[in-house]
Amino acid sequence: MSKVFPSLGRRGALSIAAVGAVVLGLLLWWLLPLGEKPPSGTIVFSTGTPRGVYQEYGERLRTELAKDMPGLTVKLLNSAGSQENVHRVASGEADFTIAAADAVETYELRHPGGAGRLRGVARLYDDYVQLIVPRGSKVDSVADLRHKRVATGLPNSGVRLIANRVLRAAGIDPDKDITPVAEGIDTGPDRLRQGRIDAFFWSGGLPTKGLGELAAKSAFRFVPIDEGLVARLHATGDAARYYRATNMPESAYPSVQRGSTVPTIAVSNLLMTRADMDPRLTEWITRTVIKSRDGIGAHVHSAQLVDLRTAIYTDPLALHAGARRYYRSVKP
Repeated sequence: MSKVFPSLGRRGALSIAAVGAVVLGLLLWWLLPLGEKPPSGTIVFSTGTPRGVYQEYGERLRTELAKDMPGLTVKLLNSAGSQENVHRVASGEADFTIAAADAVETYELRHPGGAGRLRGVARLYDDYVQLIVPRGSKVDSVADLRHKRVATGLPNSGVRLIANRVLRAAGIDPDKDITPVAEGIDTGPDRLRQGRIDAFFWSGGLPTKGLGELAAKSAFRFVPIDEGLVARLHATGDAARYYRATNMPESAYPSVQRGSTVPTIAVSNLLMTRADMDPRLTEWITRTVIKSRDGIGAHVHSAQLVDLRTAIYTDPLALHAGARRYYRSVKP
């Protein structure tokens, strides 16, 4: 430095460098939209059932939002799941929610043009379909559920949507060929343990707390959903295109799977809002979702899969303007 500016001593050069750093920092603060007073007000976030991943994720996200936006009040609203969540945001009953991509597409199919007011904020993580039976059950495939008492999820839940489609793909009429029971992850495990149902469907991130608690109390196992069944599911078209064949990793429920993977299907979860939501607020919320991945992921394992590189893929929803602004601001 002294060779370039011979009249400056080391102390003077360091002072100029320090001033320059401060000026640059202030300039960046001014240019970045997040370098403003945090948004405030009240929003409603529709979550899911107790003991489910949506509910736990919503609670953890509310804590993280409070750190970044102390003046923002986040009201959590329990729900049956994806289908109810989509309806709530579309109708204005809630402002933000999480829903599976197939439920969003189904809403559009049932309410043509209705999803036009919806926008994506981030792709979060995948839900895995989990079909659970007692360890000693003779049910080895979806087709074996015929004439059984099967919990297919709560009405207006994403579980109900997927369970009915899987059953039909296996040649089972969910209204006639089984005894359908409206139970969710908050009650299904106990009903199975008590012998009041023969099987139940669940669709959620891995692992789900409700199943982890069941594993500690009672022996159960997972029934595979093989690729042949997934192919028949895809043949039905429409929202089934959002399902992909995969394997539930052996690490999901180690004491249950005993080192084995389970063939099943997965569908992506989307954080979503409405097109008329304040862009600045949505930008801040998007930032918190991405920034808090590891913090939330320490408690909600599936949240560890939130990835900046894939978060922008919110098909079938277009990105909200505020979310798009955030992603562009951090683009390499």
